[in-house]
Amino acid sequence: MPGISRAQNTLLVFGDSLSAGYGVPREAAWVSLLQQELQRSHPGYKVINASISGETTSGGVQRMAAALRQHQPNIVIIELGANDGLRGTPLTVTEKNLDVLIRQAQAAPCKVLLLGMQLPPNYGTDYTIRFKTLYAKLAQRHRVALVPFLLQGVAAEQFQADNLHPNAEAQPLIMQTVLQKLKPLL
Repeated sequence: MPGISRAQNTLLVFGDSLSAGYGVPREAAWVSLLQQELQRSHPGYKVINASISGETTSGGVQRMAAALRQHQPNIVIIELGANDGLRGTPLTVTEKNLDVLIRQAQAAPCKVLLLGMQLPPNYGTDYTIRFKTLYAKLAQRHRVALVPFLLQGVAAEQFQADNLHPNAEAQPLIMQTVLQKLKPLL
């Protein structure tokens, strides 16, 4: 509400299973580790994790406005699109939905950090390359901060048996990858 100052800054993480901490203890997931780090380095920040396993960009569009109203964040981290890609959703749909999510967050008004994803090569070279470049294109269009690939540096042995979700050992690395691009927004 205009004229009301917030005692705390709020950071909203809006993602899928990668941010919901699928398959790892809640306290070991990268979003929980980020909250712990910010309590040390930026104690005025509260982290809200509104991530849902299996979420698509379409589902995110349906939920974003309510989440922005409820939590009134200063910063929104958007980590969606992987499930779209794994389902073979047309890239135009994924791009349009991510575009809407970024616009909604910016209109709130919030700073935005977009977390890029990549797909396994079995989805075809053209689709995987276009999917990967989608995030950089959107970040440039909207002038938002970008982590080019959320799972950058996660080793093959740091994935769960499904080869899609990082294990607990990988979570500190993911948190550091996000924190590096988040710090300038704090």
